[in-house]
Amino acid sequence: MDNLVEILIEWGYIGAFISALLAGTIVPFSSELVVAALIKVGSSPMLCLVSAAIGNTVGGLTCYWLGWLGKTEWITKYLKVEPEKIDKVKNYLQGKGAASFMAFFTFLPFIGEAIAVALGFLRSNPLWTTISMFIGKFIRYAVIVWGLMQIEQEKLFFYEKDQTNFNYHPVADSNNTFCSSTKKRVQRRLDTGCKPSV
Repeated sequence: MDNLVEILIEWGYIGAFISALLAGTIVPFSSELVVAALIKVGSSPMLCLVSAAIGNTVGGLTCYWLGWLGKTEWITKYLKVEPEKIDKVKNYLQGKGAASFMAFFTFLPFIGEAIAVALGFLRSNPLWTTISMFIGKFIRYAVIVWGLMQIEQEKLFFYEKDQTNFNYHPVADSNNTFCSSTKKRVQRRLDTGCKPSV
């Protein structure tokens, strides 16, 4: 699984799309890892957000279309969704006038796939289902991307704050070579993931 994550990160925005598509289906996959890594290496947060939201929507629509086909055996076999769970969600959604708007909640873990399958069973409007599903998944990834950006900004803030306390003098690193300043040593430690100790 780690190799797949590395490959998807190397593929950039297409990798974000594919990882989100996999996460939107029955495959147990964390697209958040790929999106976080892409943002960490400097990819556009907005393009990561759009790629992931579209990919996750396409993944969710696979569950919807399996439900549309209406074969309970397939859904139980391939999606590993219990028939009782599908019936429960289906009965709940039938009482709602605008069932396709329930697709907004397909981003929820565990029950999201069951909602998509039930909407397919109900033959909810494909256009409105797709739009509602995309909005929900877009908001989910927007919150994730926003959170990641906040974490990165906080790290940058503390790094810049620490830079004001630097003493510029040569120091030896672990390989007995000389750095030109403490600033370079801290930057190298940050690049390798070590906590700076000034």
